Amino acid sequence: MVTHRSDPDLNGIRVLVCRPQPRADELCRELADFGARTRALPMMEIEPLPLTGERRSVLLDLDHYQHVICVSPTAAERLIEEMDQWWPQWPLGIQWWGVGSGTARILRQAGLDCRSPQSGHNSEALLAQPALSGESLRHSRVLIVGGEGGRGLLAETLGRRAERQDSLILYRRRCPDYCPQVLQAHFGAFDPQALITLSGETLNNLMRLVQNTPFRLHQRQLIVPVERVAAQARQAGFTDVRVPSGLTAQAIAGCIAGPGQIPQNKDSDPSE
Repeated sequence: MVTHRSDPDLNGIRVLVCRPQPRADELCRELADFGARTRALPMMEIEPLPLTGERRSVLLDLDHYQHVICVSPTAAERLIEEMDQWWPQWPLGIQWWGVGSGTARILRQAGLDCRSPQSGHNSEALLAQPALSGESLRHSRVLIVGGEGGRGLLAETLGRRAERQDSLILYRRRCPDYCPQVLQAHFGAFDPQALITLSGETLNNLMRLVQNTPFRLHQRQLIVPVERVAAQARQAGFTDVRVPSGLTAQAIAGCIAGPGQIPQNKDSDPSE
């Protein structure tokens, strides 16, 4: 990336990225282009689920749906992987949706006509789209592709609006288990000034992993995806919680570099 004068300046700021892999490493590289010193410590691991007979039947019946919604980049990638095995050509007549722009980009790169909200990157923003309103969906079938657990807002709302709503679960999430040495290397030696947790579950896992350690994270800058998660973080005691305008590296970098004092947690440069 060639930076310009208007680009955010993260020169030397230590940023810990807690996204699942491989997106953690991708975001680390992108933020490093803005001058940040980055490390990745995923607070969520993704485990693909086996394709059962029931899931296979849903995949084979994709052309029965008028709308297919992927709730995350992982959902989009897993769906494309499975479709490659069963659909030599993409089914026609489907409006594809990504909850966020990153999810939509993955589907578009596969050649699918995909929409996402112009502003906002959560379930509420998607549900506000006119094409997904109750009147528009009265005679439509909707498929939501995602992982085990998570918020139920999309399924609950679209279940009321659409003629039929189904779910295709392709992966599960779990909290990783790090040894004390790994935690010390990332929270102690590296001593991040900013933490990036782009989901409520990621934030919960972070707090769970450090709750019985000497690391005090509440004074660090915390980047979260939406105000709902920001409220959760503030209630947990974080004092500098920020919500970027989007989930691109540019938006996240701008959020980190925005008004406010970056916490200086050490007098000397951290060891690497």
